[in-house]
Amino acid sequence: MTYEELLTETALADKRVIVMTAENRALVRNLPGILGNRFIDTGITEQTMIGAAAGLALRDRTPIVHALASFLTMRAFEFVRTDVGIASLPVKMSGFIPGFLSDANGPTHQAIEDISIMRGIPNMTVFAPADEDDLVKMLPEIWDSADPAYTRINTRQTDYVHVPFELGKSEVICTGTDVTILTYGLLFEQALIATDLLKKEGLSVGLVNMRSLKPVDEQAILQAAESKLVVTIEDHFLTGGLYSIIAEVLLEHQKTANVLPFALKDRWFKPALLPDVLQHEGFTGKQIAEHILGYQTKYIQPEILKPNFAE
Repeated sequence: MTYEELLTETALADKRVIVMTAENRALVRNLPGILGNRFIDTGITEQTMIGAAAGLALRDRTPIVHALASFLTMRAFEFVRTDVGIASLPVKMSGFIPGFLSDANGPTHQAIEDISIMRGIPNMTVFAPADEDDLVKMLPEIWDSADPAYTRINTRQTDYVHVPFELGKSEVICTGTDVTILTYGLLFEQALIATDLLKKEGLSVGLVNMRSLKPVDEQAILQAAESKLVVTIEDHFLTGGLYSIIAEVLLEHQKTANVLPFALKDRWFKPALLPDVLQHEGFTGKQIAEHILGYQTKYIQPEILKPNFAE
């Protein structure tokens, strides 16, 4: 099932659902003809869209709103915080092309602080599916919740079949004692590759899909901290994202861990096609595995020999 098919099915089954967009119809091209006046395009006016969505939510509607992630979270931030967050209204925000998925777009269109911005709003929930299978398994519960929600939309097709979703729970792919990788969204694909490569070198490796970032699965983080090395992988600024979430949870529970982050530290990424972005920024599975093994060899387990991974 695709995102649009799920949204169509949901809207037809529940007349309270209103689909809205700020002139961004890439995900919902067929909905106007199906939903009629329950499809609203406000034009390039993200602030107006959020204000209108809040008004609809006050009238027992469930607005599912669409815009580019950078403009949905930043241009409309005050409206999200004030109209939706303070009142804790069930406005469901779908952020398109977040993180590296904006590939060839420059810094103005790169949503790499969206997790930090949205999770800072009281009452807001935040989610980042790994691919389209994960997305369509997560959204029914997200949309059914009474809480406001921001979801990083990811419609990439992969071969991985995810387990059913539960709010506030991560998806534990495997567990390990040497390294545990925590990731979300697009980079789950590369984390899977890195996990396989590291296992072939004899390491005990865990992998966790942190699909629910707020509420977050604290137990999964505490369990990961039992590994010799925790690795966070995210297409987001280092500040405020998963790395910060891990630090907050460990500090709250008076725990510590060796943590190696893969994130963008005080910089935007160089625009290019997605494979080139991943390569240039050092986020391919092979690059991640090499970096982890080098770090493990230098700081954690000196007896490990660093291999030359085959392509």
